[in-house]
Amino acid sequence: MKKLIISILALALALTSVAQTTAEQFKSRYDLLVSKLGVTGIGIETLLDKWETAYPQDVDMLSGRFLYKLGKSAHSEVVTKDQARFMGQDPMLTLKDSLDRPVHYYQEAFYDDELFGEALKFIEKAIQIAPDRLDLRLSRITALMAYEKESPDMTAVQLRGLIDYNFTSRPEWVYPGVAEINAEVFDAFIQEYCVGFFRYGVPEAYSVFKEISERMLSYEKDDPLFLDNLGSYYLVAAHDNRTALKYYNKVLKKHPDDMTAIRNCIVLARNAKDRKLEKKYLVMMVKYGDDPVQKQAAQSRLESFK
Repeated sequence: MKKLIISILALALALTSVAQTTAEQFKSRYDLLVSKLGVTGIGIETLLDKWETAYPQDVDMLSGRFLYKLGKSAHSEVVTKDQARFMGQDPMLTLKDSLDRPVHYYQEAFYDDELFGEALKFIEKAIQIAPDRLDLRLSRITALMAYEKESPDMTAVQLRGLIDYNFTSRPEWVYPGVAEINAEVFDAFIQEYCVGFFRYGVPEAYSVFKEISERMLSYEKDDPLFLDNLGSYYLVAAHDNRTALKYYNKVLKKHPDDMTAIRNCIVLARNAKDRKLEKKYLVMMVKYGDDPVQKQAAQSRLESFK
């Protein structure tokens, strides 16, 4: 009898151990399938169904559901445009029409609204359960940016919310595979979106680029990354060289080796045909430049002024 009781207890402990590791087993199986078949591959939905039945609140399962629905909602088409760049991209092919005018071909992603909405519900539920999983929040923003394209209104709302939450709540961010999310890493993530908006090259995206940069500066007023952004906004989007120069000089006052500011100040000076101003920044390029080719070009340009 004693041996029977011991055997039953051992079996109970074994079953408990299995239950505790089942979620991890689901995750391992999911990762393996995705690595071989992609997020919408054969068998993925079946696995997600079983995972959800066992662990309906599992964040990684919800993330998998989000990726599955997002992948199912998307398709790409080859489209033609008159402009030589579209959404910050060069054309995949350019041909001439019957009037010898260039016709540019691009591959553009489109989304089924209903499926995209379902995908968002899964990632939003995951964020509610794990509000400090930064990868989940960035996944939502990235999806919205791809969906909205050159009119990133909802994307801007989510970025504003993320920035405010970061600086007011000071969360202990978690990002699987990243050891630590410090201020520099967080800034880099936000900058990636800013770069994307800037590359779109349309007024709506430029406006969000400026807004998000200003939002970051409201918390980190001297951050050179986002001060440079404002300089670039005024240089390229607003065509206000004076204001652009003001922002770049503000950066260079504290960070004289900031190459973004130095390069763009040289551009400003050349556009204004102001050799004296250009010389000032060429000297800085020679002194602080980290690219031997650029440094040599700056030195040669300086010598040509003599």
